[in-house]
Parts: sequence; C-alpha cells; structure tokens
Amino acid sequence: MNDIIPSSEYGRLLLENRPLIDVRAPIEFTKGAFSHSVNLPLMQDGEREKVGTCYKQHGQDAAIALGHQLVSGKVKQARIEAWQTQLSQHPDSYLYCFRGGLRSKLSQQWIKESGLNVPYIQGGYKAMRNFLIEAINSAPKHSSMLILSGITGSGKTEFIHQRDESVDLEGIANHKGSSFGKNIEPQPTQINFENTLAVSLLKHQQLQHRHLLLEDESFLIGRSALPHAFYQAMQLADIVLLDEPRDIRLPRLLNDYVTEKLADYVVKFGEQAGFTAFSDYLSQSLTGIRKRLGGKLHSELQQLVDDALLQQLNQNDVSKHLEWISELLEVYYDPMYQFQLEKKQDRIIFQGDRQAIHQWLDARKTV
Repeated sequence: MNDIIPSSEYGRLLLENRPLIDVRAPIEFTKGAFSHSVNLPLMQDGEREKVGTCYKQHGQDAAIALGHQLVSGKVKQARIEAWQTQLSQHPDSYLYCFRGGLRSKLSQQWIKESGLNVPYIQGGYKAMRNFLIEAINSAPKHSSMLILSGITGSGKTEFIHQRDESVDLEGIANHKGSSFGKNIEPQPTQINFENTLAVSLLKHQQLQHRHLLLEDESFLIGRSALPHAFYQAMQLADIVLLDEPRDIRLPRLLNDYVTEKLADYVVKFGEQAGFTAFSDYLSQSLTGIRKRLGGKLHSELQQLVDDALLQQLNQNDVSKHLEWISELLEVYYDPMYQFQLEKKQDRIIFQGDRQAIHQWLDARKTV
C-alpha cells in the first residue's frame, strides 16, 4: 500500500466515497470537510491554538516540541485508539490534514507504530478543496446545462428527482428555495455546500449524460450561495418550462407548506411543541417577505394564517390554509414569476406538462 495518495487520485477517492480520517482540529472540520469524512483530530482546538502561537513567536522546532508535549502519554494513546477504532471499522480509510504536512505525517507514523498502516492524502484538505472548486467551475464544459423552470407549486423538485441526468441543488442546500423553503435541520456551511455540489457534479460527469438538468434557482438557496461561475452559466443555459394548472399546484403547496412540514416538526419536537414550532415557521416565513408584500398585505395574510392554524388545532382540518396559500400565489409568487419569465423568453426551448417534458428529455438522450 502506498503511504501517500497523489493528487491524481482525488477524483477516484471522492467518487468512491472513500472513508476519510480528518486529523485537523474540530474548528477546522466544522467550517468545511467532506461528506464521507470523520473528524479524529491530532490536536484539539486549544492545543492547536497554543502550538500556532508558539510557532509565530519561537519558530517551527519549538512549535513541534510543544505539540509533542501537549499530545503525549494518555492523551496521545487516546488519539491513537480513536484512529484504531475507525480503521478496524473502515480499513480502507485515508487520512488528511490541512496541507498534507506535519499533522498527516505524524498521525500516520503513530498509527504505523501501533501496527496499522493508513495512507495520507498529498496536499491535504486545501488541495482537495481546490480540486473541487475547479470541478464546479468546469462542470458546464462537460454537459450541456438545461434549466427546469416553472411557476411556484409546479413540482419542479419532484420532477428533478425523477431524472437521472439531474443534480438536486435544493437537496444539497437542504432548503426548498422559496421563503417557505426552510427545513428543520440546518443548512450546511457554505464550504460543505460547495464540496457536496462538486462531488455530485463529478458523479454526474462519470455517467456521461448529455445534459445537466438543474432546477431554476436564485443565486441564494436559503443562505447557500451558488458559486459565481456556475450561477452565471445557469443564467445563459436553455430553459425547459414546466406547465402545471393551479388546481394541482394548490394541493401540492398545501402538502409541502403544511402537512409534511407539521409532520416533520411533530417528529422532531413532539405533538404540542411541534405544532408551536410549525406555527412559528409559517409566521417567520411570511415575515421574511414582509417588505415585498407591504405592511397591510402582510397583516392580512398573517391573519389568514392565524385563522387557518386555529381551525387546524381545533378541528384537525388543514383546508383553511388554502386561503392564504391561494392569496400568496395571486398577489406575490405568480406575478413575480411572470415578471422573471419575461426576461428569459428567448432561452425557452421547450414547454409542456411533465409527461411531455419527460418524453422530450428521453428523446434527446439519444440525439
């Protein structure tokens, strides 16, 4: 087994979801890592900070000596045992630090002295991160982008999930894109969003699809920002427009905004606390667009939400939520969509219902 994994292997190990041991400090791991990595640090945050200060004041040799002093005896043994446990469960793991330098080499040495062997990644996290950024920037060169657009409630995400040439941006961002798109679990850090997006794009390229199908998104999906070059390519890509009648959109939004959302909150917090959290989610989502609605309209919609919640609580009936959802479509989402669509007319190359678009995309796979 090679002791060092060269940069030429980055793509392979990411596509294989190779188990990775991240020996950086927890504060570094929290800011950004890889989805198939586990943080088993050589030094904890406080230890790393002391070593860093020593390095600045007294140089590398003194810093290394301090590091050995801080991570010695029982502390050192605990770190080694954590690595051993991980390797017993995932013997095909690789390890990395920030630059593939001292921390990787020392961790590898200690693991080897304990009777195990694990390669470390050349260049470390920083080099792999640069590799992933380049994967995002170059993605439009590998497959022709197609943007799936459609009015709010048309089921674009559902459609995306049915196509194997697609990448689900909202799934990666853990946010459904609209003002009511926040999920219970927090969004990833910006770095983790980009890392996961890059790996998804690499996997898409591996399948050699003719098209890269993406849902029409704003620059921000919740708080996750699409990389600039990637977003700019999306703004130039051809558009496929999904038509869906209002009588289908309304029950879908009722399910998304109310039924499924409440169920998620109840699972997370229990019946009573879950309903309270769900009520807060609706009010906070509406408050998020108050400036665009105007104070008067916002108050009217909030009253409709409050009335619907009261009926739901007392009668277990969600139908009244259709009133504020319908009003929100009429006065906010639909006009905004039509305004944005007018600026994109020259990019639309196909328009139809979901069956027609599926057939059109299927035909183009072999063209």
